[in-house]
Amino acid sequence: MELHAADQYLVAEAGVDLLAVLEALKGTGLYPPFPPVELPGGVGGLVARGGFAQNFFFPAEVLGLTFRTPKGRVVRAGGVVVKNVQGYDLVRPFVGSFGLLGEALEVVFRLRPGQASLFLRRPFSGEFPALSPSPRFLFALKEGEAWWLYAYHFGPEKEVARFHEAFGGEEVGPLDLRPLFPRGMGVGEGPLKDLRFAWRDGGKAPEAPALFQRLAASL
Repeated sequence: MELHAADQYLVAEAGVDLLAVLEALKGTGLYPPFPPVELPGGVGGLVARGGFAQNFFFPAEVLGLTFRTPKGRVVRAGGVVVKNVQGYDLVRPFVGSFGLLGEALEVVFRLRPGQASLFLRRPFSGEFPALSPSPRFLFALKEGEAWWLYAYHFGPEKEVARFHEAFGGEEVGPLDLRPLFPRGMGVGEGPLKDLRFAWRDGGKAPEAPALFQRLAASL
């Protein structure tokens, strides 16, 4: 990994674990675009699936990436600045492509500043609630026979305190969710849900539109 704290971005190889990124950022006051959980495939898997549990537009947090196309070409897309208009924008189509456009090799994440952070859980009623302030990450996890709602937020201290008051629940530490997906993490009814999908072990990728399949074939 390469951390550029002054410019608020981080470069990570695709195989790097998510919790390793969080550990590298500890004490910097900077946060990546994912909650404190470990998921299959690390950084590369996260980007291929379009993020996890986010309550914001995740592709905008990926400033650049290097990937290998199904035909074996190595493509560098985007860069290390927020406003990057050089060439075709292949970053956003790649993010959430579930491997259809190829395999990520290196990812550049935008980092966001925060004075405090909090990871909480409470019993899940079956519906994702509207919260104010809205947490940056929200997901539901089945543990035994019970479902729990998890929320993670960072930002100014007073905002995080208001989030704590609105959400309630109990504080938790980082989670390793990889054992839930020994055959890989895909879409389908399973033990994990976020605002985009339900996730299941060995689940499939969403079906891609015909135009997107043409883009994949051209690469």
